[in-house]
Amino acid sequence: MKALTIGILAHIDAGKTSLTERLLFETGVIDHAGRVDDGDTQTDSLDLERRRGITIKSAVVAVSTPGHRLSLVDTPGHPDFIAEVERAVGVLDGAVLVVSAVEGVQAQTRVLMRTLIRLGIPVLVFVNKIDRTGAREASLLESLRTKLSPRCAPMSTVTDIGTASAQPVPLPFDERLADALAGDDAFLESYVAGAASSMDYRKALARQVAAASVYPVFFGSAVTGAGVADLIAGVYELLPSRERRGDGPLDATVFKIERGRSGEKIAYVRMFSGSLAARRPVPFRRLGMEGVGRPSAVRVFEHGVTPVSGEALAGDVARVWGLPEIQIGDRLGESADLSENRFFAPPSLETLVYPVDPDQTRALYTALTRLSEQDPLISIRRQDQEITVRLYGEVQKEVIRTTLAEEFGIAAEFEESRPLLVERLHGTAYRVRHPAPEQRVFFWATVGLRVEPGPPGSGTDYRMEVELGSLPLSFHTAIEETVHEILREGLHGREVIDCVVTLTDTAFYPPASTAGDFRGMTRLVLQEALREAGTRVYEPIHAFELEAPASAISTVLRKLVELRAVPGEPGITDDRCTVDGHLPAASAHELEQVLPALTRGEGTLVTNFAEYRLRPGGGGPRRVPSSRRGRTTA
Repeated sequence: MKALTIGILAHIDAGKTSLTERLLFETGVIDHAGRVDDGDTQTDSLDLERRRGITIKSAVVAVSTPGHRLSLVDTPGHPDFIAEVERAVGVLDGAVLVVSAVEGVQAQTRVLMRTLIRLGIPVLVFVNKIDRTGAREASLLESLRTKLSPRCAPMSTVTDIGTASAQPVPLPFDERLADALAGDDAFLESYVAGAASSMDYRKALARQVAAASVYPVFFGSAVTGAGVADLIAGVYELLPSRERRGDGPLDATVFKIERGRSGEKIAYVRMFSGSLAARRPVPFRRLGMEGVGRPSAVRVFEHGVTPVSGEALAGDVARVWGLPEIQIGDRLGESADLSENRFFAPPSLETLVYPVDPDQTRALYTALTRLSEQDPLISIRRQDQEITVRLYGEVQKEVIRTTLAEEFGIAAEFEESRPLLVERLHGTAYRVRHPAPEQRVFFWATVGLRVEPGPPGSGTDYRMEVELGSLPLSFHTAIEETVHEILREGLHGREVIDCVVTLTDTAFYPPASTAGDFRGMTRLVLQEALREAGTRVYEPIHAFELEAPASAISTVLRKLVELRAVPGEPGITDDRCTVDGHLPAASAHELEQVLPALTRGEGTLVTNFAEYRLRPGGGGPRRVPSSRRGRTTA
């Protein structure tokens, strides 16, 4: 049996969840297609998703047909939940990118397509809503080619587009595909010789799609079902699959974590090779950590949204119980690749969270920590009784607030979101300290640390120049944990990133030394080293691409300069203009808000995190204690 895992991706409101419902209906999984507006879809299972009419968490559903098992991963469309999309993208064999025939290519559509192209993931494009008033074909296809890829190739044309009777008509496999398939040497040889048959075109198209160099475009409607059968046939024929088998070493990835009714941890696992079964020892690894677990239950997605007990084989998606230490991103198997890849930008906003009832501060931290298991990029921090949460946007903040109230019974207040500032080392420093009772340093520990800048994007690298056996393991653990804790605080109350911290000196003094001594001494030494090296405050900078009517370019450029943006040279084509450049993340949201007024509703904006740049003023103020600030409720 062949196995294939695909993701359904789209800009919000393009019809992604509706398409998933229609795919399930057409393949016999359900007897009627649910509607997002009615709150009865299979994949939007959370009450909050049904009420808001948006996908918040990725969901899995499987379809088994003769010879194939197809696992569908429905992902959020709102950019605030892009981290959920990222975790899904990492386990896909292919993707269906949904585009509305009315709204066309939107900002999130471009971000998703660029990522899929960069990762080499095969893509089928499904143009949805051909039955809606205002639906387009020729102009939309041109937009796909200019904004997504010039190698978007239509598989159908549409009759009566923009009406309830709209129907796609499959196009023949003939010369119109020749330009798109020119990169296939075997096809090109037969084409030049004048011997290319319809089957040659089909085979060449499948090869080029699998190589992620051609992107077939299917037209249809998830609501009426028009064109969905052709899309399903395209998925099976064009997207690459693998044999569902259990031989070979275990290699699997954890891409989602959720909690069961009793609070137990449930891991969603994508299998790449080998097999996974209940009560069988499973090694798991992440950077800096290895362990072995024994699953208490393994349930495989076979047909529908409810998995069944069984053995998970290569190509399967399974839910796994009984691994309490497992985290998102963990690899199962001893030979798994541990490289950490970021597909989308990290969060560039943060906010302080307070419980309405101060007695619930500890409960709030515990609840947010539980939520961060499901979304690690939330990155909860606690400092001086303040709790900070990292965010992508305001909708995500509202979802967290509602979840805290409904699932944990905690009413929370959020401060206004602000850019996520960070600190970077300005220089290198080395400090060492020994017990010194005469200086009132009563920590019975010797700790020496060297701090030095790392390259941008390298994160925090903790190293040791001492023998691991020079200290009891608990003392080493105390040092490393304290190093990461102090780096999260920084000198200006911001996290220190892109640095190398090396443990150079250690000694302990039995029986007096304790792990607490090493925590206290590490704090003193590292803070002294950071002050000697110095840190500077950096702000997140976004790259942007803006398209607007040519008549609005002067107004747009003035606003960009006002927002501290650095625009490039505008390009003008016919009655449209484009401009790209960089702007502070703090200004990106304001630009999104004012753009419709500046461009009479015809402007589009795409922003992506680009880098951290030195903040004007350099040092940056230390955060004001919360007692001196006002609070706002999200």
